[in-house]
Amino acid sequence: MQTNLLTTSEAAQLLGISRATIYQWLADSDAGKLVICGQSVAIDYFQGGRRGQGRIQIEAAEVHRLKELMRVRPRTRQPRRQPARQHHYPGITVELGDPRD
Repeated sequence: MQTNLLTTSEAAQLLGISRATIYQWLADSDAGKLVICGQSVAIDYFQGGRRGQGRIQIEAAEVHRLKELMRVRPRTRQPRRQPARQHHYPGITVELGDPRD
């Protein structure tokens, strides 16, 4: 089973962000604080080396998932209701007209 692993530079380039930003996203994801478009996100990645201090690699499918989470989908505008016509005058508490009537 072969998976397509990308370096952080390649992943950042595909996402359109800087390499420093992707490292910040990974740190926020590990802390449970990463939010993309109002949705809490956890990023799955691989870290090599004997003690986990090696290069970080991310699967291409994971980068594609993050890219889809970043997609903005325009919402249809709700039609505005016509303002209600007021038949009275705010602040006036007496009947209008000639006071002699």
